[in-house]
Parts: sequence; C-alpha cells; structure tokens
Amino acid sequence: MNKELIIAIDGYSSCGKSTFAKLIAKELNYIFIDSGAMYRAVTLYCMREKYITINSVNTQSIISELKDIHIDFVFNPDLNEYETFLNSENVEKEIRSMEVTAYVSRISQISEVRTRMVELQRQIGISRGIVMDGRDIGTVVFPHADIKIFMTASVDIRAKRRHIELKNKGINIDFEEIKRTIIARDIADENRDISPLRRADDAIILDNSRMTVDEQMSWIIKIIDNKRNDSRN
Repeated sequence: MNKELIIAIDGYSSCGKSTFAKLIAKELNYIFIDSGAMYRAVTLYCMREKYITINSVNTQSIISELKDIHIDFVFNPDLNEYETFLNSENVEKEIRSMEVTAYVSRISQISEVRTRMVELQRQIGISRGIVMDGRDIGTVVFPHADIKIFMTASVDIRAKRRHIELKNKGINIDFEEIKRTIIARDIADENRDISPLRRADDAIILDNSRMTVDEQMSWIIKIIDNKRNDSRN
C-alpha cells in the first residue's frame, strides 16, 4: 500500500501553482487544500459578523473568535472537485464574490489569522494525502512535507500567461502593466514581515517556463514514484 504523502508547492505568482496542485491531487486521489479559499472563508465569517467594513476592521473581535472558525474541504462527486466548508456550511460560491475578494487581503494580514489557518491546515493533513500550494507551505505550514516543489518561471512568461488569461475573460490590460504588477508582487512576497516567500532548502525547483502541463505532470509523477520507492526500501 502506498504511503499517503504531503506535497507542498510554493512559488511565484502566475506560475500555475494551483492548477498544478489540483491536477496532482486528482491524479493521486488526494485532497487539494486551497489556502486562498481558507482566508476567503475567514473573511466571509468576519463580514457576516460585521467585524469588517469598508472603513474598519475589528481585529480584536476577529482574534477572539478564531477558535470558533472551522474550515474543511469536502469532495463533490458531481463537480469532481473539493468545495470549501465553513463551520459545516458549503460556502464555495459565496467566498468567490467580489466583496470577499475586496476584503480578504486585510484579513490575511492579521498574524493571528495566519497562525489559525496554519493550525487548521495541519489538522487537515494529519491523516490524509494532501497537495497544497502557496508561498510558505514548505517552510512554515508543512516544513516536514514528503515532497516540496518550488515553482518559478521567467517574468515575461508569467506576464504573458496572465495577459492571455485576462484577455480570455474579456479584460484588456497592457502587457507591460501586467509585467510591472508581477514584479511588484514578487518583491512584496519576498519582503513581507509575515511568512515571506522562501524556497525551502530541500525543495526541488520546477522552472516551467518552457514546459507544457503534461510535461509538468510527467515530471512530478516520476518524483512521487521515486519517493514511494525510497520509502519501501
């Protein structure tokens, strides 16, 4: 029987981390932990309790109720993917709203919120095979993950991918503006005070600048097979 693995995927924005993580999870029949969805769920909770508004954030009330916030991911066979549950309620659609999007960055900057999310993420990963992507998964959340991947790609490639993604959604933004935004995001991620973007010492670098999705999957499956073979020996 194959050992259930914890697979941590970190890296820069617009590298396709979430897409890659979801594909791995489906291939292995593992749970995909959407860290961004967890912060969105907390944000939704705070909005419902009126702890966050356009003009204010009641940080102390949020911190005092963090212990009452429970988040999990439940598989929906009809959609063939996991959905986000907040205190046993399916909130997958609500957390994707523009209002939640507008507030989530303010909530995620609260250090106590990040601490609580790490705690919940570790609880989810206690007894299940999981794949999780983010910027501090292999360094903070799961420092003892079985496999750590650090994804990167050239700025031009990432900007091109983002440009195509937005164009397909009918959003026209100048390529150079997207490139400047990505560069600024990289600098912010690497220099933020709380859980900055870092490559774990034992992470394997995946530069997917010139790789197709299929090539990336072949690459990771070999690594997983090698890991499992090593554990049997």
